[in-house]
Amino acid sequence: MSLEPATLWHATAAPLPAFDRLAGQHEADLLVIGGGFAGLSTALHAAQKGLSVILVEAHRVAWGATGRNAGFVVPNFAKVDPDEVRARLGDRAEALISMAAGSGDLVFNLIRRHQIDCDAAQVGWIQPSHSDAAFAKAQDRVRQWSALGRPVQRLDAAEVTALTGVSGWRGGWIDRSGGVVNPVGYARGLARAAAEAGARVYEETPVTALIRKGAQWCATTAAGQILARKVVLATNAYVGKLWPDLARNFFPLRVFQIATAPLPAAIRQRILPEGQCVSDSRRNLFTMRFDAQNRLISGGMHMLALGADGRVPRGIHRRLMHMLAMPDLPPLAYQWSGIAAVMPDFLPRVVDLGPDLIAGFACNGRGIALSTAMGRELSDWAGGTPIRALALPSRAANNIPLHGLSRMAPNALLPISMLRDRMESRRNI
Repeated sequence: MSLEPATLWHATAAPLPAFDRLAGQHEADLLVIGGGFAGLSTALHAAQKGLSVILVEAHRVAWGATGRNAGFVVPNFAKVDPDEVRARLGDRAEALISMAAGSGDLVFNLIRRHQIDCDAAQVGWIQPSHSDAAFAKAQDRVRQWSALGRPVQRLDAAEVTALTGVSGWRGGWIDRSGGVVNPVGYARGLARAAAEAGARVYEETPVTALIRKGAQWCATTAAGQILARKVVLATNAYVGKLWPDLARNFFPLRVFQIATAPLPAAIRQRILPEGQCVSDSRRNLFTMRFDAQNRLISGGMHMLALGADGRVPRGIHRRLMHMLAMPDLPPLAYQWSGIAAVMPDFLPRVVDLGPDLIAGFACNGRGIALSTAMGRELSDWAGGTPIRALALPSRAANNIPLHGLSRMAPNALLPISMLRDRMESRRNI
């Protein structure tokens, strides 16, 4: 398996010298397994607290979902809003809501503080509404998040068209604390900052065994061992065989991304003129953004895995042409896919796996912002904060019933979702 996926982001991110492979015997207060946003943020914040930290990545930093997403910084939950979180979590809700609300600012503040070169732009995230019902929900979302002091705004149909260059929406809303980054550049910058703070970062170092030895955990790699007082599994959907039960605690969702060749400047000025990212309200989500070189980026899912690597990117490209009314849209320049971890309740989660061993899941389509914020919380746990005192809800490992079948539901039900989207919108968008 290649150490560097063939994504747009890996091809264009500011380079980072490779970290060594781990060899020999090592000890640490905290071992972080996984070199994505959550693991890197955990390592950085824990090292800044004065903890002795080792982070190991099986491949290269940003190899997994961290380097394969669209680079959207979205400071909210994928499917739920503050009122519903309060109904579910009661008096534990406010800390989680506050964590999500501030997650966009946390990302961009880290980028500024550590001078991370990642084409960052805190220009906002837009969610257009495809139906009247979706627009009513958008207005309610604005009410809920604005009550927390967030820079959110209701958008009418004309405003959405002006900001996106796409007509046909009923309206929508914007959170101006969101934005875009090159996710690989951001992850590499977090790795550099963590190393400068004192964390020991190792690449090409898969952990093959993790066992309890007295009051410590012992992690075995191909050429060494690590004894650590506490361990964070920050693999998200890329669990592998290290802790097999974890894979049955979430739904793995494969998402494809494409990037076109750069658009001409005259056309670029019409589409997303202020540079925001867009993900709409449909079940069959439509997304788009530009990178720093005016490549247009969009994503989507597959219905059938067979032949998806070629078929789905072409379908996403056709959808872009339709949405933008641009039959001469520049051709594909990059195409790639990654696996997102989706929790059944669409909330970030800490899974308690045993004494001094936890795993964190935060993606649900909001990986950059929420995983970064989660890493800061996990560093608090590493420093002694009880797991129940974290902003994140926690639980013991809990396998999803009929996981082998239910994990296929999002893809299998995609045709029905598309039909429902079309019936609700009653417009050809």
